Amino acid sequence: MAPADSTPSKASSKAEAKAALKNLKAQQKAEQRDRKARKKANKQEGFFARIKQVFTMTRSYDPNIGWWMALAFFATFGVFFLLFTLLLNWVTGLLIGLPFGLLAAMIVMNRRAEKAAFSRIEGRPGAAAAALSTLKRGWVVTEEPVAMDPKTQDAIFRVVGKPGLVLITEGPAGRVNKLVEKTRKRFSPILRDTGVPIHVIQSGRGDQQVPLQKLVKTIKKLDKKLTKHEVNAVDRRLTALPISRPPIPKGVDPYRTRPDRKALRG
Repeated sequence: MAPADSTPSKASSKAEAKAALKNLKAQQKAEQRDRKARKKANKQEGFFARIKQVFTMTRSYDPNIGWWMALAFFATFGVFFLLFTLLLNWVTGLLIGLPFGLLAAMIVMNRRAEKAAFSRIEGRPGAAAAALSTLKRGWVVTEEPVAMDPKTQDAIFRVVGKPGLVLITEGPAGRVNKLVEKTRKRFSPILRDTGVPIHVIQSGRGDQQVPLQKLVKTIKKLDKKLTKHEVNAVDRRLTALPISRPPIPKGVDPYRTRPDRKALRG
């Protein structure tokens, strides 16, 4: 009788174990779905929070940003809506016009946000370095100036890329020329046998100077002369050159200042 009684108990224990395992898997799946939903909600909240932050910052500089965004949205939406309504139907025109209208509004906000970000740092020591920090792959940018006048705080920053060596100046055009010539003489012996060109771009609002917001575009327009491997080789040569660091004034290092990259990219 004992073996006959033990068989139903074993079967019931197996059924209970299977049921418990099934419930555990269902609970784990539900928790996983909840985590994904919370993560997605947090991403959406973070995305809209960044947009709100960029819009608020831009509006403090450009109070008409809302009108410009609305104009871009309705103009783009109107063009796509009419076009696809005539070609297909109004539903297709609506579905295609809305996203393109929103995209146009975002592009306008990004452009205005970039201009606002640069306007906030323009004229400050290290503003050129902050603009250069937005250069992407293929460019080697020094965070600190390679030459600096401690009295006037005129400075020169170094960028190495496919166009060669690019020296970016900060300071009035006439006054910074002496610093440029000294820097040229220091780098020329190293690059003399390599044929690497040396470009000088003066940042600022004066004559023959490049505004801060156009600095990166101006650098990218320079003629390409080097390959990726040659860029790395030139950077190693220049890095090996001993640099006499200029005295930094007491207090916060102005060359640590950087703009909000998220605001610049939108």
